[in-house]
Amino acid sequence: MLAALLYGQEDLRLEEVEAPTPAAGEVVIQVNIATTCGTDLKVWRRGGHARMLKPPTLFGHEAAGQIVAVGEGVTGWQIGDRVVANNSAPCMSCFFCQKQEYSLCTDLSFNNGTFAEYLRIPAPIVRQNMLPIPAGLPDAIAAMTEPLACVLHGAARSNVKPGDRVAVLGDGAIGLMFVAALVEQEAEVYLFGGSDSRLQIGEQLGAVKTFNHHQTDDIPGTVKALTEGWGADVVVEATGSPAVWELAIACARPGATVNLFGGCPRDTTITVGTEQLHYSELTLKGVFHSTPHYVRAALELLNSRRFPFELLISDYRPLNELEQVFQAMKARQVIKVAMVP
Repeated sequence: MLAALLYGQEDLRLEEVEAPTPAAGEVVIQVNIATTCGTDLKVWRRGGHARMLKPPTLFGHEAAGQIVAVGEGVTGWQIGDRVVANNSAPCMSCFFCQKQEYSLCTDLSFNNGTFAEYLRIPAPIVRQNMLPIPAGLPDAIAAMTEPLACVLHGAARSNVKPGDRVAVLGDGAIGLMFVAALVEQEAEVYLFGGSDSRLQIGEQLGAVKTFNHHQTDDIPGTVKALTEGWGADVVVEATGSPAVWELAIACARPGATVNLFGGCPRDTTITVGTEQLHYSELTLKGVFHSTPHYVRAALELLNSRRFPFELLISDYRPLNELEQVFQAMKARQVIKVAMVP
């Protein structure tokens, strides 16, 4: 079968590899749609990921498809079922899983390889995080379950109350999904990004005000002007830049929660003023990944069609154009692209 393999920094190759077969507890799906992700872009640009993968490896982690093979011992599933499978599953037995802190599981089972014709789903994911796609929900929308699950987990950890004024920094797919998730929590969302077209999508997802940072000299000052001089009740950083992490903290009011959601390059640091942190009683949160609960909540929200998440799909392209797609993502010409094997 044709599959994409990541060999290193911006070194992505399409190769013919052996099609997978399921071991006990596993299934194999035919990939109908694999969506690109900002995390994929960062991993491609950086040449790896501290936890998810180590090159050379099969690449991609968002997909929807149908089961074509079922391993021994698998029950409740049959060939032909349309499914979406999360890219990980917790072990359910480690110290953190026993505390129901599943995103901190010390033995998360990660799975990569969605940019391919077929994908093997490991047994832990089959048990915990493989779900049937509701009838009528397009594959490209269902494939966004994984990133939206991460966003819903992040929004739930942000201490948002109805009526809170929330600043979201970043207009990539994650930042735009955060707009919808926060609007769902009845927040008033201000979105900051670098693309007018993406900011317009943010407005369609419910942001009350949007700002292009190329025309905004003082983002913390702008947030304070919107909030009687105080700053935002909640700030969400969705770019993965240490400088923007510090900017997010500067946008927060006393008593605010700052969700440092975007994953930064390895071994980077930020500087936080101890006086502001202490006397302003700030809560700084790093939020990683998702949990089985939010995987299910994400698919339910996508199926509800309450938000036009289809606006995040910039294009549909064949798998053999994957390299060009990542170059377009790097140039910020597209948000997410649905790859068709």
